[in-house]
Amino acid sequence: MSENQTNSDKIVAIPLKHPWRWVSAALIVLFLALFIYSLVASPNVNHDIISQFLFNPKIIQAAGLTVLLTVISMTIGAALATLLAIMKLSANPVLKMVATAYIGFFRGTPLLLQIVFWGYLGIIYPTLGLGVPFTDIVWFSAPTSAVLTSTVAGVIALSMNEAAYAAEIVRAGILSVDDGQTEAAKSLGMSNGYTLRRIVLPQAMRVIIPPMGNEFISMLKNTSLLQVLAVMELYARTSQISAQNLAQVELLVVAGFWYLVMTSILSWPQSYLERKYGRGFSATSERKRWLSMGSKASA
Repeated sequence: MSENQTNSDKIVAIPLKHPWRWVSAALIVLFLALFIYSLVASPNVNHDIISQFLFNPKIIQAAGLTVLLTVISMTIGAALATLLAIMKLSANPVLKMVATAYIGFFRGTPLLLQIVFWGYLGIIYPTLGLGVPFTDIVWFSAPTSAVLTSTVAGVIALSMNEAAYAAEIVRAGILSVDDGQTEAAKSLGMSNGYTLRRIVLPQAMRVIIPPMGNEFISMLKNTSLLQVLAVMELYARTSQISAQNLAQVELLVVAGFWYLVMTSILSWPQSYLERKYGRGFSATSERKRWLSMGSKASA
């Protein structure tokens, strides 16, 4: 066989052309540019007010409070979610029933309702105390409004609601770890708690982190609901200012800008954690593993 025949027998792959992709992308960019231009050129939007309040100290302070509320609520919610997930996976029927009831209740009622309930808890219990029940021994007693401030009530509501949703995420992550990992740890004499902390949870983080990152971003935006408790987070502060100068649209632009900035910044830790816990894992190797399992099953 000659060299010319060998070269002619080679298959040359010609990539497919997708002209409609470029057309659709150009249309999207065009509509986005027209929308931005309509906002900038609109005579009904006062850009001086936007410039005045964009970096206003009160706005920046409110944005900082929003981030603080988000971090605290997510930390408490994640810890409680892990406990609920372990309880739901437990062989103890009482623990499983309690966890299921908790998750069902907080997922079945609106977050706004829960926030208002915690804010009005002082109506049901005017005084909070600590002591021996059914006796006159009281170690601590104070008005509920002094102990359960609006900020504390908001954090409790956000944390407990988040725990119900995040518990299912943590449970799915734990179930994604192969049972052989736990059996191997038990064969080495590791306790259940140590196995969970050192073996199961580190491997489950690869599955847990992406949806938990989305929950973190959702929590950042859900803090705006604390406006009903007069917590001066970002949306409440911009609403208060707009009620004074009647520049509702301009202050909404300011709030939207800072929400976009915060969500963009808070997305970086998620990417870092995904890379950290995803080391040693690739989607290609996982597909090959599943394909090999399927071929063995068919054989």
